[in-house]
Amino acid sequence: MQNQTMLLVFIIASYLIGSIPFGYIIGKLKNIDVRKKGSGNIGGTNVARNLGLKYGILVGILDVSKAILPIYIATPYFPIYGWEMAIISICPVIGHIFPVWLNFKGGKGVSTVAATLFMILGLKYSLIFLGLWIIMLLLIKIMSLNNLIIVLALPFLFWMKTHSYAYLILSFLYIILIWWVHRENIKRLIQGTEPRFIK
Repeated sequence: MQNQTMLLVFIIASYLIGSIPFGYIIGKLKNIDVRKKGSGNIGGTNVARNLGLKYGILVGILDVSKAILPIYIATPYFPIYGWEMAIISICPVIGHIFPVWLNFKGGKGVSTVAATLFMILGLKYSLIFLGLWIIMLLLIKIMSLNNLIIVLALPFLFWMKTHSYAYLILSFLYIILIWWVHRENIKRLIQGTEPRFIK
C-alpha cells in the first residue's frame, strides 16, 4: 500500500513537473507569447527562432531537466526496469505535451523523450540513437520526418537494453505520442509542403 501511494505521488509530481511550460514562461518574460509566433510550439526550437539561440538553448536544457529529474529521484525507490519506473518515465513527457497550466496544449515532447532515453538506455545506447538521428537527418533533411522515422527504432533499443516488457510497451507509447503530436507535420509531408531543416 505504501509503495502504491509513493508511486501515485511520483506519477502526479512527474506530470506536474513535465507540465512546466518553460518556453512559454521565458517568452512571457520577454513580452512574447511563443504560441503565437513561428510554429506556435513552446519548445526550444521555436523559442530560438523568436527570442534568439541562447534562450532556445536555455529552454532546451530546462525541458530536458524536467524529464530527467523525476526519474533520477525515483530511482532509489523502484526497480530501474520495472513497470513503476516505466510509468514514471512517461509522465513528464505527457506533462510536456499536455500541460495542465496551458489548457493541455504544449510542446511536441521530443526533448523530454530524448531525456528519458538517456536515463533509461544509458550512455552507450543513447549515443547509438543520437548517431542514427544525426545520420538520418543529414540524409533526409526534414526534421519532422526524421523524428517520425527514428522513433520507430525505440522498441528494438529498449528491448536490447532492458529485456523488460514494461519498457517495450513504453517504447510503443512513445511512438504513438510522437506521431500524434506530429500529425500536422504528417499532413504537410503528404502535401509536400513540410520545410526542410537542411537545404
